Amino acid sequence: MNFDVDWRDKSQRAARVQQLLVCLTMEEVELCFPQLNTSCWKTKRPLSHTVLIYMVLSFISLLTVTLNLLVIISISHFKQLRSPTNLLLLSLAVSDCFVGLLMLFQVMLINGCWILGDLMCTLVCIFDYLATCSSIAVMMLISVDRYIAICDPLRYLMKVTLKRVELCVLMCWIFSFFFMSVLMKDNLKQPGQYNSCDGECVIIITFIDQVAHLLLLFVLPITVIIVLYMRVFVVAVFQARAMRSHIAAVSLQRSTKVTAKKSEIKAARTLGVVIVVFLLCICPYFCATFTGQDSFLNGSAAVFLIFLFYFNSCLNPMIYVLFYPWFRKSIKLIVTLQILRPGSRDTKIL
Repeated sequence: MNFDVDWRDKSQRAARVQQLLVCLTMEEVELCFPQLNTSCWKTKRPLSHTVLIYMVLSFISLLTVTLNLLVIISISHFKQLRSPTNLLLLSLAVSDCFVGLLMLFQVMLINGCWILGDLMCTLVCIFDYLATCSSIAVMMLISVDRYIAICDPLRYLMKVTLKRVELCVLMCWIFSFFFMSVLMKDNLKQPGQYNSCDGECVIIITFIDQVAHLLLLFVLPITVIIVLYMRVFVVAVFQARAMRSHIAAVSLQRSTKVTAKKSEIKAARTLGVVIVVFLLCICPYFCATFTGQDSFLNGSAAVFLIFLFYFNSCLNPMIYVLFYPWFRKSIKLIVTLQILRPGSRDTKIL
């Protein structure tokens, strides 16, 4: 094996020294690209472990894509489901579907080798960030939607219209794409410039960009989500108690005018579960990343945090199955191909 290297280059020097040390302590080294002396090493695992990881991650990826496609088809096909809230769920399903597809590329990195080239590495990371950014933005919109529906029910239909929600969703995706383009501009100019060996997929973000990432994609949206849903929870509990109480007829009429519908409160409860699960899945990853603790985590802990981060995209449609009868009914119509019949768009789902 040839270890020719420009020792004036610190990155190459560090990579070569590491390779030399490993070669001194191992009888056999398996490279990602045996024909290249600058190749990275493959991660050594028992075959049974590798097969199990491949099977589990591939299954989760397939399940994530399938369930979210069912959500997309359901809301897009049936006219009765085209409400502002469901439009937000549709956008969230699109983001989660992207995450499920990108998990397939994560499966390729199990052995520590990236074989699709530097440009593809950068593009996959960009779409990964884009899906994550849009998901967080839509979660914030869902909180705003439930806040208006519960706290200001009289003006909900006037404030929250399909066109306004469509515009907000479009702006979320445009902002996410623009923000990711700025965040990854250096990596786009010269893909693979931070790789220490061939077969590596490394993306470096500057400290200023990391601070902007932290504030715009974690601190700000999470604060808005928590504050709004705390308000929604308080109001929903108050209204639920008012509905159950036996008060005077005049008071009952007065509360009827300003009280949200029971269906809206139920929707708020369901979407609250979605948001809580979302926070539980992404907060450990962001906290470990932005506090610098990720460098102290062992390989298994880091893999678990990343897995939990991606698994949230699979959990969302599962929550819909548990709490939304219309989703279960639409799945039955899709699986049995009844949506192919003429007039199926007008089927009564709710």
